[in-house]
Amino acid sequence: MPELKLPKLPDRTSIKLSITVTPDLHQMLQDYAALYAESYGREEPIAELIPAMLAAFLESDRAFLRSRRVPVR
Repeated sequence: MPELKLPKLPDRTSIKLSITVTPDLHQMLQDYAALYAESYGREEPIAELIPAMLAAFLESDRAFLRSRRVPVR
């Protein structure tokens, strides 16, 4: 079997989560969505923005990223 440059694709099955947020957080999310629409000229539902927001947050948390590193053997 030849060794391809492209590795096997990861599981891309979506997982649905339900969360409850405070009224203040909901307002902030609405405000963010409005600013997003103003900035990019395209409205996106809050539910579509939240996964990208969470990913950006996690990718910027250095302590979290350090804790996930797999030791090199």
